[in-house]
Amino acid sequence: MIAPRLHPSVNRRGLTFWSQWFCATVLSNLTFCYLVWHRFGYIAVGYRGLMVIGMLSSVPIYSALHVYHKRYGYGSGLLRVLAGWTVLMIALYGMLRIFLFEPGLDHRLLIRAAVLGFLAQAFTYLPLRYLMILHSRWLGFERTAVIIGTGPLAYTLAKQLRERIPVLGLVSIDAEAVQVDTALPILCGLQELPERVLRDKIRRVYIALPLAKAALIETIYLKLLDLSVDVVWIPDFSSMMLLNPSISQIEQFPAIYLNETPNSSYPAATLGKALFDRGLALVSLIILFPVMLAVAIAVKLSSPGPVFFRQPRHGCNGLVIGVWKFRSMRLHNDVDVKQAFQGDPRITRVGAFLRRSSIDELPQLINVLRGEMALVGPRPHAIAHNQYYGDKIQAYMARHRIKPGITGLAQVSGFRGETETLEKMQQRVEKDLIYINEWSLWLDIKILIKTPFTLFSRNIY
Repeated sequence: MIAPRLHPSVNRRGLTFWSQWFCATVLSNLTFCYLVWHRFGYIAVGYRGLMVIGMLSSVPIYSALHVYHKRYGYGSGLLRVLAGWTVLMIALYGMLRIFLFEPGLDHRLLIRAAVLGFLAQAFTYLPLRYLMILHSRWLGFERTAVIIGTGPLAYTLAKQLRERIPVLGLVSIDAEAVQVDTALPILCGLQELPERVLRDKIRRVYIALPLAKAALIETIYLKLLDLSVDVVWIPDFSSMMLLNPSISQIEQFPAIYLNETPNSSYPAATLGKALFDRGLALVSLIILFPVMLAVAIAVKLSSPGPVFFRQPRHGCNGLVIGVWKFRSMRLHNDVDVKQAFQGDPRITRVGAFLRRSSIDELPQLINVLRGEMALVGPRPHAIAHNQYYGDKIQAYMARHRIKPGITGLAQVSGFRGETETLEKMQQRVEKDLIYINEWSLWLDIKILIKTPFTLFSRNIY
């Protein structure tokens, strides 16, 4: 089951983020100002502009990398701060070199500022993190809870809640309910619940029942309304295929988003991903230009035909885009739904190496630079393949809700190359949907790091 996340508009964890971000930003900027003032005796316009751009850019980057998230301990939390600060410094350096280059800026000073800036953030992170842990422990004792329900959802919820608050046990709605976890007893039935709430000083009751029990949920709520206890309903969506679910509020109406993309739910983080993708694509094209030129010559000499192969494929929201690749096959009429296979006579000798090493995908960096693709995302399939699998695999077309990628979670998980069975394509689609549901800039970075180790997969033909 994929649990709905809290929509950014009502995310109470935002206070944790903004408080730590504010303290860290103030101290790191004061450190930067001191270094500049000590060096020159004044703060030039270029340094002031760099400081403002860095402060504004840190918000989407830190948000995308989940810096300051309360689930991380001291060590992993500091690593998150370091990762966010490193990405920010790389982004600022790229903008400085490409758009805002000023010869008067002291590069040694900037390096010192980057190092001391991280130390300043670490200095604020550790005590604030300690205070928030103390606050969370205090809240835990104030939130002694029970869970109504004895199904899989109730036990899964209890396992997660017990890491933060005391969960006394479960409340059964069925006299024949069987206790599954010996560490989590079935305390009582619904009739005895009010008495148990008063006796054990229970402060919160979670209702974890399937949607089929909607009428019973209303009865339970009315029963608990007169008691001094919080009531939280956890809807059970385990039987539904959800896409990036979230919970929000529209005026006075609660809203559960069953199907949403990161583009609409995390616009700031999506902008950060777009800047990251295009910036890295531009740098990669510059660095790899000699390699691409050599490949282009090899392709041209291998067989008659153009160097590049531009195939129409579905992009974000089903928009048809032209995906660039180095041509790896001899010219032929591609009218059937036929993927490349081992020993495929259409593949040239040079093309076989390009496909196996995935070098044929390098021109797609142009698609990324144009904003049609991302570095990481679901791999785009041929339109004919989409039409073939669309009515055979549930939620197959949902993978087109975001930009397709040069690499993706499915590819680094071993689902590359030919999908000769429907089951293999189903597994690839499942990985794509997991990526959409769990997307973060940090996940993109991990996939990019893993990608080179999967380039020479045996499944690529």
